[in-house]
Amino acid sequence: MKTSNYISRISDKLLGILLESSGAVLVEGAKWCGKTQSSLQVAKSVVYLQDPDEGPGYLAMADTKPSLLLEGETPLLLDEWQMAPVIWDAVRFAVDKRALMGQFILTGSATPGANETIHSGTGRIARMLMRPMSLYESSESDGKVSLKDLFDGNKDIAAKNNLTIEQIAHAICRGGWPAAVISGSQSSRIAMNYVDSIINSDVHRVDGVERDPERVRLLLQSLARNISTLATYKTIMDDMQVNDASITDKTLSSYLNALRRLFVVEDVPAWQPSLRSRTAIRTANKRQFVDPSIATAALRTNATGILRDFETFGFLFESLCTRDLRVYSQAIDGGVFHYRDKSELESDLIIKLNDGRWAPVEVKLGNKQIEEAAANLIKLSHKVDADKMNQPSFLMVLTGGQVAYRRPDGVLVVPIGCLKD
Repeated sequence: MKTSNYISRISDKLLGILLESSGAVLVEGAKWCGKTQSSLQVAKSVVYLQDPDEGPGYLAMADTKPSLLLEGETPLLLDEWQMAPVIWDAVRFAVDKRALMGQFILTGSATPGANETIHSGTGRIARMLMRPMSLYESSESDGKVSLKDLFDGNKDIAAKNNLTIEQIAHAICRGGWPAAVISGSQSSRIAMNYVDSIINSDVHRVDGVERDPERVRLLLQSLARNISTLATYKTIMDDMQVNDASITDKTLSSYLNALRRLFVVEDVPAWQPSLRSRTAIRTANKRQFVDPSIATAALRTNATGILRDFETFGFLFESLCTRDLRVYSQAIDGGVFHYRDKSELESDLIIKLNDGRWAPVEVKLGNKQIEEAAANLIKLSHKVDADKMNQPSFLMVLTGGQVAYRRPDGVLVVPIGCLKD
């Protein structure tokens, strides 16, 4: 069921691997990030639960005999399955009964409540989180520096790209939404439409709880102002109470949880390594959206606006780098964390592979901070207890520049416009 204008995604390979090793695969992630189109490239039949003509019939069928929805050539795609949560248990049962791999693909842009499915699906349904497009997927990174190669020890990275600061600003505001990338537009309109949809409808539909659209807007704006920081819950609360003094802890928690279930918010967890000395590690998550354009859309700014505010631009650039590193590290069986300890030694991002290899990354938009960033990375590498865990595979300063090179001290300077998985 391949579509003609489809742009290949890095996660396509992972989806294929999961279908070969699991009876069903759940592809979840933010709305509009490309889950359905990616799944259609391998699906042989499809049920669209949001189809305005057929959807009501499908939902009625799910209430009476959900197994009927599972009839069709495999892999069968069940798009937006969470509209009929009973499908989850029907799929799990069918996978057990058929004892075959690659039977179903479920896509969802919201996580159902814990009480809406009976079984976890462990062992039957594999999960794959899909994110908006990275710069390499949108052809804005030339991919001359491979993250996999760096972890494999290939550190000869002399390269040059043509991505300018202005183009990075446009990419941040446009976002990695496939519709925006395919159209070739540098407009932030799609991102703004996405945020408006969250505020006015999605955050209410996720669990049926009525929420004040203005409060949702205030929360998104506060999160945007605190993006790529360790802003506490209290900081967010105080920020919102400037405009809404009546908001409570319980209300804020409910709103944040709804945004997480919609895959809008994806904070960066803290990394806790074994250290040579007793140092208190800060365990707070770093505030982050799944795509930097959500922040700029919530603040109603554009590329021109962030180019005038270089401090804000720096935080948004880190958000862009976080998104891309998440996409690239997922492809090599890894994840992204952050590190900061009581002495304020930090690494903006830590890439950690599931085989134990890791690498610290400092994110610097310009070239003036590279020296300080490199010194921080070296200091952190010396602080880690090599007797209890691996030495870092490499030290990287990820920049908005155009030249990739290896410094005399071994630290790699890599432009985001050169990186790929």
